[in-house]
Amino acid sequence: MESPSHTVLVVDDDASIRMLCRLNLEFDGWRVLEAGSLAQAREHVAAGRVDVVLLDVHVGSGDGVEFLQELRRDRPELKVAMLTGSDQLGDVGSDAVIPKPFTIWQLTSTVAGLAPPRPPTAG
Repeated sequence: MESPSHTVLVVDDDASIRMLCRLNLEFDGWRVLEAGSLAQAREHVAAGRVDVVLLDVHVGSGDGVEFLQELRRDRPELKVAMLTGSDQLGDVGSDAVIPKPFTIWQLTSTVAGLAPPRPPTAG
């Protein structure tokens, strides 16, 4: 189980996808933030510590790939997994791709693989 100090931001305009991700990632010990728009996503990224972003390719009328490029420019250390229902995504520069529909294992293992290393415990 990942450290609760790790935070994942789920960016998708579909509330049911966000809820599915949130419930399963919280069960694995993640702190989960949700954004239904790119504007909300930008607020979360600017306001606090986010370790991993799950980013839908199409967020309402917004372009997730453009937002990914923005994140790469402004927060290059941030790990990003693209959520997509298309098999035509190609290489957009994300750290991972999670195809829709996805299994819970695909979701949780991908996010866990992108998590920053935990600091060593004293002892």
